[in-house]
Amino acid sequence: MIKSRSQRDESTEQRILDAAHAVFIRSGTAGARTQEIAKEAGVNSALLHYYFRSKERLAEAVFTRAAGQLLPAVIRILASDAALEDKVDQVVQTELLHLAKAPYLPGYILSELAHHPERAGQLVSAVTGMVPAEIGMRVSAVLGRQIDERVRAGRMHQIAPDQFIVNLLSMCVFPFAARPMLMALLGFDQTGFDRFIDRRRKELAPFFLRALRP
Repeated sequence: MIKSRSQRDESTEQRILDAAHAVFIRSGTAGARTQEIAKEAGVNSALLHYYFRSKERLAEAVFTRAAGQLLPAVIRILASDAALEDKVDQVVQTELLHLAKAPYLPGYILSELAHHPERAGQLVSAVTGMVPAEIGMRVSAVLGRQIDERVRAGRMHQIAPDQFIVNLLSMCVFPFAARPMLMALLGFDQTGFDRFIDRRRKELAPFFLRALRP
């Protein structure tokens, strides 16, 4: 079947984004060259410029797409009416399952934010349609109520919602952000690392919740 012009355009744009993602991960955004991206995508430099105008715009598009693969899902879970214990398990499963398929994401995102800190707020607004501070207040309010209920019932130590969020996400993301170091330190090959993450999917949520019990 012959594709329409719009379908062909979307396909080309997606191919350029995929190629840029691969090149940025391999060479770093600063070290990447538009000619290299065009070659990877199988297009000429003029077509790449037509779609994205500059490497900076392409880098922003790739970064937003990469980070947007996780952030909205985690925000939805944490801001939902699900039980707190279920939220912990859902965040762990969502983060570890996705990052196991894209283990480069944390390192790439952290590197980009280190060089372009202004992208943090832009990213949150782009993928959620909300002001970052508004999201933080909404999530913190929901978690705060749930934590307070459990503290009053004697089921949990007091913990600030922001500490709860950072502790949980850090324990999910760190193995991937530090993957090369951990593989060398613990003697893992890729298969060993994958098994480690499979165990972590089963053990992390119970470990996290046990640490909060009185």
